[in-house]
Amino acid sequence: MNILSIFANPYLWASTVAMAVPLALPAIGGTFSERAGVVNISMEGIMLISAFVSVAFSAYFHNAWLGLLAGVISGILVAYVFAWAAAKMYANQIVLGMAFNIFASGITAYLFNAIYGPEGTPFDTPKLPDVRIPIIDKVPVIGQILSGQNVMVYIMFVLIILSQWFLFKTTIGLRLRAVGENPEAAETAGIDVVKMKYLGVILGGAFSALGGAYLSIGVLNSFSPEMSSGRGYIALAAMIFGKWTPVGSFLASLLFGFATALSYTLQESSISKNIIMMLPYVVTILALIGIGGKSVAPAADGIPYRPKK
Repeated sequence: MNILSIFANPYLWASTVAMAVPLALPAIGGTFSERAGVVNISMEGIMLISAFVSVAFSAYFHNAWLGLLAGVISGILVAYVFAWAAAKMYANQIVLGMAFNIFASGITAYLFNAIYGPEGTPFDTPKLPDVRIPIIDKVPVIGQILSGQNVMVYIMFVLIILSQWFLFKTTIGLRLRAVGENPEAAETAGIDVVKMKYLGVILGGAFSALGGAYLSIGVLNSFSPEMSSGRGYIALAAMIFGKWTPVGSFLASLLFGFATALSYTLQESSISKNIIMMLPYVVTILALIGIGGKSVAPAADGIPYRPKK
């Protein structure tokens, strides 16, 4: 297999964009949460729960959009419980996140087997549509990369722009960031610290849920236990690599998406499949060692805060 032919293949880059979606969305969600001072590593679990709920509702109602809506609602509900435990009960956020992930892994596997059994989700389960963009579609190379993608790809691009604007150009975004940097000063300025933490975590849950729904009714039209395959953790690395900004998180997700797409492409080569499948995780580790250590998190990130009032 010629290396140049691999990198010149537009479908590698189209796959890179597609593979970035389930990383970029939870990474941006994690940005909202950590900008509010809450470390939420339960993104992996929220993705799993949303993936299952989305495909279950899509199959039952024969409508992928209802499945997507149900998946997002499930992510918001889980995030609300997490926010309550972290902001109101002052629970250890790392332990809490791991507990949520373990719970999500167990409950989704149980419900999947209890409802669908060995036959799995129905073959006629609707999935979110792919969209062709008339003008871009006719542009050589670019059309092959950007047109014909799943609708969630284009939703992601819109959300990146809106998230960057919301976080850095609005009053609420400023308050959210203030809470993550210095909650005591924010409270003195009249900001409701607890409400801001709830907002950050719930936004994070909604974005993570979108990423999970994309896996089950965007890429596929089915669910399998553990189908998130650690993407929630890679999204956490992308968030750090992107320095807690939506655009930075997306660009980092593109890097990890490229590593994943390349690993699939190289499966046709003579390189051991086991080594190839390690590629995305190796890139994640190297990124965290090389740049992640130099990134500066919000000052109050992960530190429980008890309001003075």
